[in-house]
Amino acid sequence: MSRLAILGGTPVRTEPFPAYQTIGEEEKRGVLEVMDTGVLSKFLGCWHPDFYGGPKILEVERAWASAVNARHAISVNSNTSGLFAAIGAAGVGPGDEVIVSPYTMSASAACIVGWGGVPVFADIEADTFCLDPEAVLASVTPRTKAVVTVDLLGHPAEHEPLMAMAEARGITIIEDCAQAPLAMDGKKFAGTLGHIGVFSLNYHKHIHSGEGGIITTNDDRLAERLQLIRNHGEAVVDDMGVSELANIVGQNYRMTEIEAAIAAEQLKKLPALLDPWIANAEETSAFLAQYPGVTPPRVRKGCRHVYYVHASKWDAAVTGVSRDRFVQALRAELPETFGREGEGPLVSGGYVRPLYLQSLYQKRTVSRCSFNCPRYTGSVSYKKGICPVAETMHYEQLFAHEYMKPHLTAADRQAFYDAFDKVHRQRDLLR
Repeated sequence: MSRLAILGGTPVRTEPFPAYQTIGEEEKRGVLEVMDTGVLSKFLGCWHPDFYGGPKILEVERAWASAVNARHAISVNSNTSGLFAAIGAAGVGPGDEVIVSPYTMSASAACIVGWGGVPVFADIEADTFCLDPEAVLASVTPRTKAVVTVDLLGHPAEHEPLMAMAEARGITIIEDCAQAPLAMDGKKFAGTLGHIGVFSLNYHKHIHSGEGGIITTNDDRLAERLQLIRNHGEAVVDDMGVSELANIVGQNYRMTEIEAAIAAEQLKKLPALLDPWIANAEETSAFLAQYPGVTPPRVRKGCRHVYYVHASKWDAAVTGVSRDRFVQALRAELPETFGREGEGPLVSGGYVRPLYLQSLYQKRTVSRCSFNCPRYTGSVSYKKGICPVAETMHYEQLFAHEYMKPHLTAADRQAFYDAFDKVHRQRDLLR
């Protein structure tokens, strides 16, 4: 076996991996159809049929609602905007607490601060990396207004016990399913497991429209509030006869007709993309399961995992070498990916640093009425150690890669397998 590249040997592969490209002729035709109309957006910020957007907006909303069996789909210009709209629709304001995962993209919690609420971080499960329902239930107080779950890395969070609690207490469950389009728990799709679901159409997701997002709900009242928050609701509530005005303030979270045209075509492609995506991920899991000290992703019974990335766990006590040192050596064996230049090989240790360790929460210096609000009568901690599972996963155990995507050939995937096997066999040299 050749010498490890990190120690001066020859890498397993030097030719860059191909780009993941889902945009094709269908999206180009959709864009040109919009361009030919000359109407790139048809939203009006007043009470009018176009308050709800133009034909492409309505088309993609109908299609998305149908795809996940939701009563309503509301397009927005990003998942972040969707989360802000969802927190607003839930009625969160100063003095309210919202329970959220610490192991997620920052917007999942920043949206709470944006409305004056206080994020309360609950720990995650060690096998799915999603919110631990028991940790959530233990964090509920009389001030809890909502819970933001996260279907992390493509696996649905466990919502059933949370929904039972929420219905009894009048709490809104917001499902951040940015990384989990068409993931399932039983017969329900991600986006319908809570009261509100929020999807991402950012460029590095399964499908994309450059930027964009979709909100789903089966609740007519929440759907109306989401539509009002999306598009200058304060300007139309009088004409609409809306009396519930809390948080209906002048936002503009509108998607364009061009983005909607692209998203509609991308959604048509999603089922065909996911079948090989999942098959490749399962192949990878079977490969990694051969190695001592490596635990491939667990899929909870009855769930469909769609693998935004393939995330496993590393046990340094068994392997004799730290995860970070192993990942460093593995990356040295592999090249970059076209379209992702500057990121290096698509292998990483950890996902994101637990959010409560960000300066926003450590220093609590926001000017908004949130943590320091006189209306807040609770007490919240953001000290290191409050979510030990999340910290262990991030700093010691979780490692992820993207070499299971459907555009990769068997030879592409084999390069990753060969690199992993090479480094694992020679890991003693890394101590």
